[in-house]
Amino acid sequence: MHHIFGGIVVVLTLMITEISIAFEVAVEFSATAVQIAPGQPENLRKMYVGKDIVRTDSVFNNSTLIEIVNSKEQLRLFLIPSERIFLQQKSPAPVMPEVSGEFASTSPCAGIRNTSCELLGEEMINNRQTEKWEFAENQGGQMQLSLHWIDVEHRMVVREFMPNGTLTELLPLENELIDGRHTEKWLWRSLTPDGKMETATQWYDPELKMAIREELPGGYIRELRDIKTGTQAKELFEIPDGFKQVESLQNYAATQQPGASAEQQ
Repeated sequence: MHHIFGGIVVVLTLMITEISIAFEVAVEFSATAVQIAPGQPENLRKMYVGKDIVRTDSVFNNSTLIEIVNSKEQLRLFLIPSERIFLQQKSPAPVMPEVSGEFASTSPCAGIRNTSCELLGEEMINNRQTEKWEFAENQGGQMQLSLHWIDVEHRMVVREFMPNGTLTELLPLENELIDGRHTEKWLWRSLTPDGKMETATQWYDPELKMAIREELPGGYIRELRDIKTGTQAKELFEIPDGFKQVESLQNYAATQQPGASAEQQ
C-alpha cells in the first residue's frame, strides 16, 4: 500500500514539478526551491506555479534546463535554452494525492490504482476535526486495508494506519513566521510494529495550502524561499520561437550534474 505520507520522504517532487499534478493549486506564485543535504552545497531551483502548470529552472554544468509540467493537458516539456531545443513527453495522471494541499477530488483515493475507499465517519484527532477513511487495495487478488484520517480544514492526511502495522501521523505544534510568511509547524512521525520511530518537521503555509519547509531525518532540508504570490505570465510556460523539437535528451543528460544555483529566465 502506498503511503499518502510518501511525499514527505522523497525528493522535492511536491514543491517542484508535481505540485500542480498532486492537487489543485490554491494560489499562483513563484519561489526558489531549495534542497540541503549534509556535506553538500545547497541545490537551488527557480519555480513558477500557475493554476494547472509548473515551470522549474535548474542549472546543470552552467547550462539552464527548464522543465514545464502541464497537468491539465498531461504534458511535460524539457527545454535547453543554450541549445534552443525541447523534448515533449506525455505526463501520466497522478497515482495519488500528496501529503499537503487540497485534494483534486472529494474522494482521497481517486487516481490510486486498484484502490477504493469508504468514508467511515468523523473523529477528533489532536483537537483537529478529521474524516476517517478506509482504503482497500487489491494486490494480486488479496485486499489490503488501511485507515487514513484527513484534516477537514486543510484537507491533508494527519494519521495513517497501514496494513503492516505502521502508524504515521502529523502532530500540530505552534505557529511560526518563515521567510516572512505565517505558517503552522507540524511534527511528522512514523512508528513501525518493531518500535522503530522516524520523525520530521514541516511548516504548512495556509495561504498556499502546502508545506514550504521540511526538515527530514538525516539532516536533509527542503524549503521554498522568496515566495511571491500573484498570477504568473503565460510566456513562462510557452516554448519560445525558434526552438527545435528532439526525440531524446540522453546526450545532454549523460554528462550533466546538478549545479548549486538557478537562473531566472
